[in-house]
Amino acid sequence: MGSVYSPVRETGRIFSHLCDQAERLNLPSEVVENKNAVSFDSSHNEIYYPIPFKETETLAALKGVEGSVAAAIANLRYGPQKRDVKVNLERATAFGCQAYMAKVDGLSKLDPEVKKKLKDTDLLAAQSNGYRRMSANLYKTKNEGEYFHIHGSLEATTTLNMIGLDGHRPDLTDYEEIIKVIESHVQKYTAAELEEMNKARKQAGVTAFKYEDFIKTAHGELNVQQPAWKVSRLKGDLPPTPFPASRPDSKKILEGIKVLELCRIIAGPTVARILTEYGADVLKITSPSLSDVPFFQVDGNMGKRTADLDLKTEEGRRQFEELLADADVVVDGYRPGAIEKLGYGPEALSSLAEKRGKGIVYVNENCFGYEGEWAGRAGWQQIADCVTGVAWAQGQFMGLSNPVVPPFPISDYGTGCMGAIAALTGLYHRAKTGGSYHGKASLMHYDLLLFAVGKYSEEVQEKMRAAQPPEFFKLRHCDSVDRISSTVLKIMQARFPHLYVSADSASGQEALTEKWYSKAYNADIEVVRPICEIDGVENKFERASRPNGADRASWEDFREVEEDHKKA
Repeated sequence: MGSVYSPVRETGRIFSHLCDQAERLNLPSEVVENKNAVSFDSSHNEIYYPIPFKETETLAALKGVEGSVAAAIANLRYGPQKRDVKVNLERATAFGCQAYMAKVDGLSKLDPEVKKKLKDTDLLAAQSNGYRRMSANLYKTKNEGEYFHIHGSLEATTTLNMIGLDGHRPDLTDYEEIIKVIESHVQKYTAAELEEMNKARKQAGVTAFKYEDFIKTAHGELNVQQPAWKVSRLKGDLPPTPFPASRPDSKKILEGIKVLELCRIIAGPTVARILTEYGADVLKITSPSLSDVPFFQVDGNMGKRTADLDLKTEEGRRQFEELLADADVVVDGYRPGAIEKLGYGPEALSSLAEKRGKGIVYVNENCFGYEGEWAGRAGWQQIADCVTGVAWAQGQFMGLSNPVVPPFPISDYGTGCMGAIAALTGLYHRAKTGGSYHGKASLMHYDLLLFAVGKYSEEVQEKMRAAQPPEFFKLRHCDSVDRISSTVLKIMQARFPHLYVSADSASGQEALTEKWYSKAYNADIEVVRPICEIDGVENKFERASRPNGADRASWEDFREVEEDHKKA
């Protein structure tokens, strides 16, 4: 009989696994030198997610790396000292599903009433309309045992038309009937045919592969050998860029660092959200004509200012280039090549950095990675989970002979953390040795990291299954992400009430969330707290979230006194 499985112990092993790749990941040397300063703890030492992968442990290990790089920056900026880094596994678990833990005036993402409190940025009703929403879902194909995840992204009509359906069906409102109608049309085609149709229309759908089949594809075979994320030096020979002068009593490692965020949905915004925790001024730029999911902004825009600019207009470009002149970091979460076409990709900005004499850090976040035949494909979390084999593994864990997309957008948050590590690493090297840097993180590579660190043993998985109620096993391949996530959320709330203590609870138990008043929402909001605790480093938000486009496109406004305030 083997020893009892310990999530804390396994987190330490995964952290060591990442430290062993420090050279490939271009991490500061201090990360390896001070690895013993990083510790992991848990109040219950339990496995929380009903998923066969070590999600909590991998997220916590990544947070350990993040905290270690942050500590190295603190030593550069404020002088060397021993800085312990602590990561709690319950907080890491909350990080992995934080959109489902966020609230506006007590209402969560799953409460229909919450829409009244949000800015409607779902411009094409791809989220709010049940039929159009299911254009992003996993269905059977014409071939027995074959599944394809169609994905209408934030537009829906192109994908629905592709399979022979109208973009709008006001007559279809019943959940089961919607699934039946859409799946019956997907089943007219094989996965190979859907791949070709998808490619012609530049849609984000993908065949659901098993891991062993994915790594036999040319793209999988190449990328399984790549590091989990990358940080490389861009062209140019710039001297070190010191960190800006900070207030005498400041403990914020990124105070005065200006970050331009060009992202939507979850993974990209998470990169920049983490940077706000460390004190960066993050200005999120969105186009007024592009859709975004309204509720994800409640959590994803914490600590930021947000402005609308159309970079396809002369005035929009003029304002954006004024902002770029001072920017230290750019986070790009759009389809590969989209920002390059506008003239603002990493190579163009490294040339700008040379002209101004100050290095820049450019961070890309995408779905399929940066090398191989599929690198240019669009994609989202479910697409990565289907293509890499995560969805098949989830289905098998549930005792099914078909794939199921796992609950919660955990791959998004893991990728966001890897992108934030890349940004912090770039800023460290820019200050220490000079130059400009290009960080790359992808949803696919986060999923490949899960496979690399290994699934739970069969013995552990059997115990996990035995603890799940019957409703868990009733979930199907064709259930929506929200149906799967809401079912699992209720199960977790019942089994692990300590994860869901409200920020203003009088129980005396520490909450994993904190509550703020947001002037922009004119509401109290509740969000997951920052995760890392680092000696001598302040890691906290300065302002509450706001919807996209709430502010001017200006760096000056970051100096204004905030009307937002933390409540609990």
